[in-house]
Amino acid sequence: MKSVFITGCSSGFGRDTAKFFLENGWKVVAAMRTPDEGILPRSENLKIVALDVKNPESIRRAIDAAGPIDVLVNNAGIGWLNAAEGTSIETMRDLFETNTFGTIAMTRAVLPQFRERGDGVVVNVSSSVTLKPLPLLSIYTASKAAVNAFTESVALELAPFNVRVRIVLPGRAPDTRFGDTARSRVQRQGGFPDAYASVVAGVFAAWEQQQYAECTRSADVVEAIWRAATDPSSPMRIPAGADAVALSA
Repeated sequence: MKSVFITGCSSGFGRDTAKFFLENGWKVVAAMRTPDEGILPRSENLKIVALDVKNPESIRRAIDAAGPIDVLVNNAGIGWLNAAEGTSIETMRDLFETNTFGTIAMTRAVLPQFRERGDGVVVNVSSSVTLKPLPLLSIYTASKAAVNAFTESVALELAPFNVRVRIVLPGRAPDTRFGDTARSRVQRQGGFPDAYASVVAGVFAAWEQQQYAECTRSADVVEAIWRAATDPSSPMRIPAGADAVALSA
């Protein structure tokens, strides 16, 4: 029975991906900052571990607790929506520490076992905003674009060891808490700069006009992650969701 380690399983894409792999007969190590046994269905094939991807000791403990794994899904991340001028350096660093360095650190943590075994898959969940520039997302996009660059380069390093690395690029997913959480973080940190009021209004107006069928569903992302994990012929970049597919065309 194969095993998958998934970060960011407390909600959204991570939670739904963990459920899907369990339903398809995999052992699942579901990692989250604050473990909650009630988030996922009880199963003898499920192990829930605490993980803070910004903390090296937390990563070590989680990997040790997981035991041998076949696939790592780097899904943990935080969103941010604000002008660059309205984003503090501290917030920028926090985004990169989680979205970028957290992904890199988790990848490095599993590479010894993958390389020695001559098999393994790393799936990095990025974002379709890296495919087309959008306002108020410059810092978030930068953190995810760095993930793309890292993934494509490290994939070349690992190919001789039969280790595959893939990128999943979700679009905007209104049926998850990701966007709302990002906006609430902005409000807690002072809101949007007044000078950018018209830019902010334009962004939210565009979102309101976007039809649900044109957005990304959590199921789209789960399907893309499954494909990346199980299909050796899958492409390096896998868009997930109608809007992501349109941007990648």
